[in-house]
Amino acid sequence: MPKTVQEKAEAFRALHTRDGCFVMPNAWNAGSARVLADLGFPALGTTSAGIAFCLGRPDYDRRVSRDEMMAELARIAAAVDLPVSADLEAGYGPRPEDVAETVHLSIAAGMAGGSIEDYTGDPANPLFEPAEAVARVAAAREAADASGLPYVLTGRAECYLVGHPEPFAESVRRLNLYRAAGADCLYAPGLTDPEEIGALVRAVEGPVNIVVGLAGGPLTVEALGELGVRRISVGGALARASFGALRRGAEEIRDRATFEFSRAAIPDAELSALFAGPDDVDPQPAYLLRGDRK
Repeated sequence: MPKTVQEKAEAFRALHTRDGCFVMPNAWNAGSARVLADLGFPALGTTSAGIAFCLGRPDYDRRVSRDEMMAELARIAAAVDLPVSADLEAGYGPRPEDVAETVHLSIAAGMAGGSIEDYTGDPANPLFEPAEAVARVAAAREAADASGLPYVLTGRAECYLVGHPEPFAESVRRLNLYRAAGADCLYAPGLTDPEEIGALVRAVEGPVNIVVGLAGGPLTVEALGELGVRRISVGGALARASFGALRRGAEEIRDRATFEFSRAAIPDAELSALFAGPDDVDPQPAYLLRGDRK
C-alpha cells in the first residue's frame, strides 16, 4: 500500500535528525522522479529551475505561477513512494501570509517538506531585511505545524547567489535566525569551498544542506559527509544534464547524420515497465517488449 503523506514526512524528518549524510536528488517531473526513486535514494527534492525549463521558460522572474508549480509538485509526489521536498522559491509572494499559503498548498500537493528563499527578486535590494525574512520563515513554520505533519522546513540564505559583500558572515547570521524561527534544515546555495562549508556547518545550529553540480567541481558525498553536511541536493543539475544530452543528440543528427546518441537511451520497454502501474496491461505483442517499439 502506498505511504501516506504523514508517513513520508516522518521518514523525511528522521533523515535530518540522525547522524550521517544523505543525498536528495532533484526531480523536475513525474518521470524523472520515478527514475530517481528506482535508484534507491531515500528522498527527493524538486527543482523549480528544471520545472521551468520543461515548460520552456527561464529560471527567473517567477515565470512559473504558484498554481502551475503546485500542479507539478502534485504529479511528482503521486509518482513516488518517497518523501519529496519542494523548491518553493521565495514563497510566491512577499508577505508572511503568502508564504504560509504556499506551504499549505505544498502539503496539499503531497510534499513532506519545502524550502523558502530570502530573495526578493529586486536587483537593487535582493534580500529581504532580516526581520522580514524571519517573519516569513515563522509563518511557514506555523502553517506547517497547523497541518499536523512533521513537515521539514528549509530556510535558505541567498547571500552567495546575489553577490552579498560578506556572504559567509551574512549567511551564518541569517541561517541561525531562520533556525530560531522554526527552520529544520539550513541552506546557503552557492557555497562551494570545502573550508567554508565546514566552517558554516560548525557556525550554524542545525543540519545543513549543500547543493552540488551547479558547475561540476571536486566535492563528493564522502567529502561533504566528513565536513558534517547532513543533506546534499543537486538543484537543476540533472535536469540541465538531460537537456545537454538532448542537444548533443540533436547536434549529432544535424551535423553528422548519425544516431549514435541512441545507444545511451533507456529502452522503451524498460521505461514502460518502470512507469507501469499495478493495473496497467500492455496491449502489444510480447516479443515487442524485448526492445523499443517507438
